[in-house]
Amino acid sequence: MTLDFLFNAANLFVLPFWFLMIVLPNWGITRKVMGSVLPFVALAGLYIYLFANSLDPESAQAFSNPQLADLARLFADERVTATGWIHFLVMDLFVGRWIYWEGQRTGVWTTHSLLFCLFAGPIGLLSHLATQGFRQTFLTRPASTAEEPSSSTASGAMSNSPAEPS
Repeated sequence: MTLDFLFNAANLFVLPFWFLMIVLPNWGITRKVMGSVLPFVALAGLYIYLFANSLDPESAQAFSNPQLADLARLFADERVTATGWIHFLVMDLFVGRWIYWEGQRTGVWTTHSLLFCLFAGPIGLLSHLATQGFRQTFLTRPASTAEEPSSSTASGAMSNSPAEPS
């Protein structure tokens, strides 16, 4: 298999997972697929293969004491660039999966964050964290505004029931 084939195959491999999380997030099959670690095992295996095949004494030296100019020269090599790209694919998908599961767990809307994560992982992560913070700050009803117990309560004690989730 050629390097171009592996690069293109990895790019295509991740797309169904992103599609499921973004377009069909509440579908049972999406939950089942995204509950698996197998996509990460496959991508990490490809990463290890490419990493091992791109490592030589020069690249090992550059990675052990990274200097920007040395790394720039290394990434001019297609093997190193493909390895780095697979690294991005694995990590962005991993972060996207975390965002997806956090959205499923908390009910926070994630479509925009997943789209950002697909194209620029750290921006998607920041978007999700900001969305969570916004929701917690402005859309979650604080306990102090919870409905006061009625005066007809025999003991006069306050209710311990939590506020309804938003």
